[in-house]
Amino acid sequence: MPWRRRRNRVSALEGGREEEAPPEAAAVPSALLTSPQQTEAAAERILLRGIFEIGRNSCDVVLSERALRWRPIQPQRPAGDSKYDLLCKEEFIELKDIFSVKLKRRWSVKQQRSGTLLGITLFICLKKEQNKLKNSTLDLINLSEDHCDIWFRQFKKILAGFPNRPKSLKILLNPQSHKKEATQVYYEKVEPLLKLAGIKTDVTIMEYEGHALSLLKECELQGFDGVVCVGGDGSASEVAHALLLRAQKNAGMETDRILIPVRAQLPLGLIPAGSTNVLAHSLHGVPHVITATLHIIMGHVQLVDVCTFSTAGKLLRFGFSAMFGFGGRTLALAEKYRWMAPNQRRDFAVVKALAKLKAEDCEISFLPFNSSDDVQERRVQGSPKSDCNDQWQMIQGQFLNVSIMAIPCLCSVAPRGLAPNTRLNNGSMALIIARNTSRPEFIKHLKRYASVKNQFNFPFVETYTVEEVKVHPRNNTGGYNPEEEEDETASENCFPWNVDGDLMEVASEVHIRLHPRLISLYGGSMEEISDSKVTSNCF
Repeated sequence: MPWRRRRNRVSALEGGREEEAPPEAAAVPSALLTSPQQTEAAAERILLRGIFEIGRNSCDVVLSERALRWRPIQPQRPAGDSKYDLLCKEEFIELKDIFSVKLKRRWSVKQQRSGTLLGITLFICLKKEQNKLKNSTLDLINLSEDHCDIWFRQFKKILAGFPNRPKSLKILLNPQSHKKEATQVYYEKVEPLLKLAGIKTDVTIMEYEGHALSLLKECELQGFDGVVCVGGDGSASEVAHALLLRAQKNAGMETDRILIPVRAQLPLGLIPAGSTNVLAHSLHGVPHVITATLHIIMGHVQLVDVCTFSTAGKLLRFGFSAMFGFGGRTLALAEKYRWMAPNQRRDFAVVKALAKLKAEDCEISFLPFNSSDDVQERRVQGSPKSDCNDQWQMIQGQFLNVSIMAIPCLCSVAPRGLAPNTRLNNGSMALIIARNTSRPEFIKHLKRYASVKNQFNFPFVETYTVEEVKVHPRNNTGGYNPEEEEDETASENCFPWNVDGDLMEVASEVHIRLHPRLISLYGGSMEEISDSKVTSNCF
């Protein structure tokens, strides 16, 4: 049975300043049960002990170094009463799941300053189903000002001790993402939670393509703990590229020719507000705004592999995934119909690309992934990858599509991922090649991505796990066929590439090299959030 929510007009105040809890915050379930290992972790040195009302019960509440525990205070009953023992079972939450604390007060129009103290409100991050997170509240009711002040200060001290949690963030917002919903998403869902967590923000609106690149090249980031992008895949990839370029510049490296890049200095948060949200979906396991925001607030950071794309030894950009052939042509077509709604534009481009389906004559060279520990450790530390023992392989022929992916690339049309066997930081890329085949067979292959069947179980599809790839088109016409009335997918002498949802046009060979754990991204650490289950053993 859930805890009763008081219907009084209540706000949470801190230091005399009124702050109302977000309306979407749900009450914590009536019990939070954890594993035996977590129970042992809760048995830490006691910091405070007192009596609070939780729900309808007066409880003996104990604050230790890692957990907040409570047990209902009941009249003494005969030993061996199993029903009574069950009702009085101890419950607890781990302190690492708390992201904010406020003094809870009741106020009215007649009260000019602070209202009547009711107790303390804890704001908690909890797991939901399917990798989702939710923000919940726990009220500790006690009318004593002195008692609550001691507990409040102790909670604030504990929260200040989590080193990875950001205190100040640079926000880059793309108002044109998807159906121009990014602004609404940020100010209605993201900003209230960031304010609740006490995080300072500085918001910049991205006004044109390349704005983030020019902005992060020059702006002062010393006072920020991280950068957050609110937008789709194109915006997120641009911001990641800009952060990595800035890191190379700060390290005194020549940004045109980068063999061993240095790691980005600030973590990047991704708020999904685009049409596909492949990057955020792959990172969090679900394209959920609240989940992405809570991962940022909680300071869940993980290192992610990044690719460099270069031609003739010159760096083109950093990225996470790329498609050449059908994937590149589809994006090139979609970019010419920006006036359409995003989903309509994507579907139209797919149909038109299928109608003009053609194979590219290519030579593809790749370096197979070496999973030995010594090689991987050397790569993570920044040692050159290629040595005399590296064995490059080469295939050539007519290819309908070539995909190179360092992340799983989860999305609504491919819930298992475009590269389901790839991980965020396993030091390898998936090379997926679709050789020339009939249009019906290629469509069957595409449809498999949306099903539970193996999308690679076709005779014309080949998959490899690689560290480096070189794609060399063997004609110089950009795929242009003089017999066709028009070629909308390629500029003169250029071939279209889809890199993280951005169009990249290149006339010659493209060299893709993987760099392990090159950027820190907020998200993905579900193990850091305690499991919760609903029971009714206290009521």
